[in-house]
Amino acid sequence: MTCTAAKPIAKRDLSEVLDHTRDFWSEVRGERILLTGGTGFFGCWLLEGFLHANRALGLGAEITVLTRDPVRFSEKAPHLAHDPAVQLLQGDIRSFAFPAGEFGYLIHAAADTSAQAAEQSIELLGSMIDGTRRVMDFASSHGTRKLLMVSSGAVYGPQPPEIAHMPENWLGGPDWLNPQAAYGEGKRAAEMIAALYARQHGIDCRIARCFAFVGPHLPLDTHFAIGNFIRDVIEGKPILIQGDGTPLRSYLYTADLTIWLWTMLLRAAEGGGCWNVGSSEAVSIADLARAVVDALGVKAPITIMRSAAPGVPLTQYVPSVDKAQRELGLQVWVGLREAIRRTAAWYGFTL
Repeated sequence: MTCTAAKPIAKRDLSEVLDHTRDFWSEVRGERILLTGGTGFFGCWLLEGFLHANRALGLGAEITVLTRDPVRFSEKAPHLAHDPAVQLLQGDIRSFAFPAGEFGYLIHAAADTSAQAAEQSIELLGSMIDGTRRVMDFASSHGTRKLLMVSSGAVYGPQPPEIAHMPENWLGGPDWLNPQAAYGEGKRAAEMIAALYARQHGIDCRIARCFAFVGPHLPLDTHFAIGNFIRDVIEGKPILIQGDGTPLRSYLYTADLTIWLWTMLLRAAEGGGCWNVGSSEAVSIADLARAVVDALGVKAPITIMRSAAPGVPLTQYVPSVDKAQRELGLQVWVGLREAIRRTAAWYGFTL
């Protein structure tokens, strides 16, 4: 996380979030919420969406955000850190000091998805397990009634080629002997820990299994292909695809992500549950690069470094979202090309 101040999210995005969640914010009127991971990609959206609703609807709610570095977050997002409804709690997810009082609602969104973290598999796995246990110890002792566990589609392991859209009832999983599977295994363990605590302490636990996303606050200089492609266009560079361009992904815009996550916490029927979060519209990496170029109206050349090997099944990471649509009325409101345009515009690209 850099110390460069980030712009507020566009008013149009925040208005859309509120329009689709307005009916159930009254549940948190006067309540206190704890948010872990509140300074990251997802967290900034969750926080800003909440603060917009809190002001617009006069909820009088408060949110405590766990962060290892409050000063750095204040420099990154002063419009969030200095809001009177926000309290910054300094600490590590594995050992943070518990704030006093009751917190009726909790969102556990802390997880390191960086390439550097993936290289430290033991540390990553331990942090996710120990951190989730610490969070659940807090929830079980501070009056938490509803909890949203932000998990990942990585819990399913590699998506079989015969399954076009991964459903929630898929019982496969990552290769637990592969160090690269530490993130997926950590999320699986975290889900189990949350479920066990929820049953023992009567907490209504909801699980959001998140796939791939695009929007403001997405890092453009890490291992996310869509962020790299948008960065290349902004900088006037050609797009270089290191692989063969065939893997299939899908992308949900972060305003929709925010709507989905708050809906899962506040609207879902009592008794918990788990839902995939993402778009079901599959796109190859090569076509994604073309979509970025087309959406931003440029003529950037696209180079694919490798040819597809004949007979090799496509790799894919695409969810089924039928359950979220059927049970919660959720849908994709912002299409991929519009999502690309809004993301680039937030980063300063003139359309």
